[in-house]
Amino acid sequence: MNSIITSAVLGVIMMFSGIFLKKNSSIVTLAIAGIIVLLGMAALDMSGYHFFPVDTHNMLYFDVFGLLFNCIAFACTLAYFLLNGRDIAAIGNNPGEYFALIFFVLCGLSIASSFNSLLMLFIGIEIISIPLYILTGSDKRNLKSNEASLKYFLMGAFSTGLMLLGIAFLYGAGDKGSFFLDDLGIGRVAGTPMMMTGLILLMCSMAFKVSAAPFHFWTPDVYDGAPTVVTSFMATIVKAGVFIAFVRLFIDAFGDMKAAWQIFIAIITATTLFIGNITAVFQQSVKRMLAYSSIAQVGFMLFALLTLNTLAKEGIILYTAVYSLSTIGLFAILVKMKDFSFDGFNGLARQYPIVAFTATIFLLSLAGIPLTGGFMAKYYMIAAVMNTGSFLWLVIFALLCATVSVYYYFRVIQAMYFKDGVAQQLNLTPGFNGMLILLAAIVIILGIFPEWLIGRLYIIYL
Repeated sequence: MNSIITSAVLGVIMMFSGIFLKKNSSIVTLAIAGIIVLLGMAALDMSGYHFFPVDTHNMLYFDVFGLLFNCIAFACTLAYFLLNGRDIAAIGNNPGEYFALIFFVLCGLSIASSFNSLLMLFIGIEIISIPLYILTGSDKRNLKSNEASLKYFLMGAFSTGLMLLGIAFLYGAGDKGSFFLDDLGIGRVAGTPMMMTGLILLMCSMAFKVSAAPFHFWTPDVYDGAPTVVTSFMATIVKAGVFIAFVRLFIDAFGDMKAAWQIFIAIITATTLFIGNITAVFQQSVKRMLAYSSIAQVGFMLFALLTLNTLAKEGIILYTAVYSLSTIGLFAILVKMKDFSFDGFNGLARQYPIVAFTATIFLLSLAGIPLTGGFMAKYYMIAAVMNTGSFLWLVIFALLCATVSVYYYFRVIQAMYFKDGVAQQLNLTPGFNGMLILLAAIVIILGIFPEWLIGRLYIIYL
């Protein structure tokens, strides 16, 4: 509960910060201090120190899985603020409002990681989504940003309708008249037409939120049109948070009836892997390529949903951390650039060796190359499926798609190191370079010692 209340309060504080703080740098410093406090409160939550003992009437359930993800999300947000704080403040005239919206999104993520009722799931997802509609269109002078915001809002409203309809069907299918996860998918209602209709509608809605194919059509245009610094947040921390909610929903509510819905998830997974990787190959913009790449990464994350075993829970925690850190680092570099094409990276290694080196680490991790966190994350996902003894065809297909991904990730590396060109002039600071090195080091450390993070799932706090 610490995280939910603290993030909401910090959002309100940031809303009014512009009245008292006139310098953008002061607002950025306040936001960084706020996220450090929020991270500390989440860590205390994991350690058993609850400063806000609110009776949630069992609508929220706090366990190590959700609380550990909160710590990961807030740590990634801290890295995001340290790298891009000034760029967030430069979006418009009232920087405090943008930081406030981000803290409100984090409040929604904290609810989505700990819900025990379909109503709380709906509230958490909407608290996440509504600020994002605003952030997507925050660059009011850019028509692409306005267009992206409108598309995101319309598609998001449609997705919300599917979610509510699915919840209504699930409520109607139950014999207890309850929204609690423990009362769904049990007894005589499991597998009935009304139950399956509600489950599929809810599955489609959540697939939209994480941009899984064939519900991904909004993603490239929204990611491309939104301010790059906002895209970084949407494609990483937000996506990871909604995915944790997706996994939690199926573990707690529908885990006992996997045979009824696994084939649907398998089809969505294969479609997502294929469309994400194939379309990324043909992109001429690195920003748009990363948008399709994020769809392809969801394909591997869906393995956790397909299996719902111990390896899947360990793997999804590692995957969200490594994927978020790598993508935040890449987008932080893109924010400093004006030309997002592959040619814009030509010769970057000669003028900015630290940027090129860290970008290479991030790209190798996303491609799943050994000794990076991305390799171990993909290993856990594949091992989770192999452990079930089923869906071998999907594992083979995923490995083939991962091979395709190497091509478009290495195009950027090739441009930086092996192509001649005049590198763009980047406004970099020693602190920015230092943060990139730190993120790259963490990605490598998690690739060599993944148990450092995964082991936190099994620590018992007294």
